[in-house]
Amino acid sequence: MHRKFKAMLPVGAAAVAIAIAIPAIADNHGKAPDPSIPGQMDTSRVAAGSYATDPGHTLVSWKVSHFGFNDYIGLFGNITGTMQLDPVNPQAAKVDISIPVAEVTTASEGLTGHLLRAPKEEGGNPDFFGPEPDAARFVSTAVKVAENGTDATINGDLTLNGVTKPVTIDAKFSGAGTNPFNKKETVGFHGKTIIKRSDFGVMYGIPVVSDEVHLKISVAFEKQ
Repeated sequence: MHRKFKAMLPVGAAAVAIAIAIPAIADNHGKAPDPSIPGQMDTSRVAAGSYATDPGHTLVSWKVSHFGFNDYIGLFGNITGTMQLDPVNPQAAKVDISIPVAEVTTASEGLTGHLLRAPKEEGGNPDFFGPEPDAARFVSTAVKVAENGTDATINGDLTLNGVTKPVTIDAKFSGAGTNPFNKKETVGFHGKTIIKRSDFGVMYGIPVVSDEVHLKISVAFEKQ
């Protein structure tokens, strides 16, 4: 279940999360922008260059159906990665995101432990990630920006549990501006995708714990 989440990132991951929808001007859903908010949906604020994630404010959440009764949600943080971005040519953007699966978080100590539990039998496979899982990684291969200039489709390769599969992220530009604390130019995106954890060899509990994992990405990139 968590592996599924990992796969979608990341990506991030966003990632791997990550969403890289590259800017054009948005109207903030018809509302006048609040000038006191540092980040605005204004693509004129976006500068070309190399960016790195703000790991303390970049997250990937995952959601699976549990027994068909309800959804269970978990989270990955401390996500690292880079983005190359030119607002004049947003479709040339590139993203490379790593998600530390070993730092998975849930609301249940028991479930978190199960996700990172060693196999019961020596040489067996863990139910989910195991005690020392490698980070998941999402590397973009193509970016297609919508006519509105703020939505994009990001195609890329997600590596999770030693398996690499193509993943598509629906991304949206969410804001740009200067972080008032560290004074860095920052660009933010939201992204979402669905992966099948079975594609990455995470089979435990299927189908009562859903094969499909819904991933949501919230990423902040800081200009380097």
